[in-house]
Amino acid sequence: MIQVNDIGKSYGKVEALKGISFSVDKGEIFGIIGPDGAGKTTAFRILTTLLLADKGEAFVDKLDVKRDFKKIRKMIGYMPGHFSLYPDLSVEENLELFASVFGTTIQQNYHLIEDLYRHIEPFKTRRAEKLSGGMKQKLALCCALIHAPKVLFLDEPTTGVDPTSRKEFWQMLKKLKAQGITILVSTPYMDEATLCDRIALIKDGRFLSVQTPQETVNRFNENLYETSSTDMFRLLTDLRKNSEVKDCYTFGASHHLLLKNDSSLEALKKKMLALGHQDIVIRPTEVTIEDCFMKLTKE
Repeated sequence: MIQVNDIGKSYGKVEALKGISFSVDKGEIFGIIGPDGAGKTTAFRILTTLLLADKGEAFVDKLDVKRDFKKIRKMIGYMPGHFSLYPDLSVEENLELFASVFGTTIQQNYHLIEDLYRHIEPFKTRRAEKLSGGMKQKLALCCALIHAPKVLFLDEPTTGVDPTSRKEFWQMLKKLKAQGITILVSTPYMDEATLCDRIALIKDGRFLSVQTPQETVNRFNENLYETSSTDMFRLLTDLRKNSEVKDCYTFGASHHLLLKNDSSLEALKKKMLALGHQDIVIRPTEVTIEDCFMKLTKE
C-alpha cells in the first residue's frame, strides 16, 4: 500500500531525511519510532503530498506522490502532530465541514467513527479549542476518518495525551486495522512500538532497523542488567568510568547496563561497594525496544 525508495530531504544545510526506504502492506499498522527531530514529520509530509522530496520516489496505493497528488489526497486520512482543526467551530461543525470537503456525510461513514464519537458526542456543541487533549485527539481522528480513507497517516497522535486516552486510541487503531485500513503512525514513545505490526527505528534522518517488534528485540544478542543504589547519579558516573562497562544509561528508576564480559559482574559489584555505594543491586532484566534503540544508536 505504501512504497518508499531512497527518499531524501534537506532544509538548507540540515539533512532531515538521508535516503530512507520501506514498504507498508495493506491492512498493516506500521510505526516509525524515534525522538523529536529525527525526520518523522518530514517523511509524513512527503507521503501526504504536502512536501516534495529532494530525491527518491514514493507511492501510495501505486500512485506517485508527485504526479498523482490529487488522487492520493482523496483516499488518505492525515492527522498531523499539532491540533489543526478549526478552534472556533464546534465538534459537530468541524466534523460536518470535513465530511463536506470530501463530498460525503457523517451518516454515510458513521460506522468508522462510532466508537470514537460516543466519547465526544456529549460535547458536540462545544468549541474545539475548549476540549481536553484526549478529546481533541479523538475529534481529529474522527475528521481524518470521515471520508473512509484507504490509508491513515497519524503523526505523533498521542503526544501530550493522558495514559488512559493513549490506551483507548490504540484500541481504536486495532479496530480500524480489522476493517482493512492501512495505518502509518509515528511516535516518540518506545512502549507504543510493541503495538505495531512492524516498526522502523529512526535517528537523525536514517532508519536504524525495519522489523517486527519481536524481531527487533531478538536481535539484541547481549545480556542486559538493571542496577540501582542509594545514590543513582553517582552510580551512573562510576559505572561509566569502569573499564568493564560497555554502556550504561538511565532507564526509569534504575540504570541499564551492558558489560564487555559477563563474567566480570561480581567483580564490578565489589568495586561499586568499595567506592561506597550502599544497597547496590545488579540483576538481569528483559530487553525493551528502547534498549534496542540505544544499542543501535551507539553502533
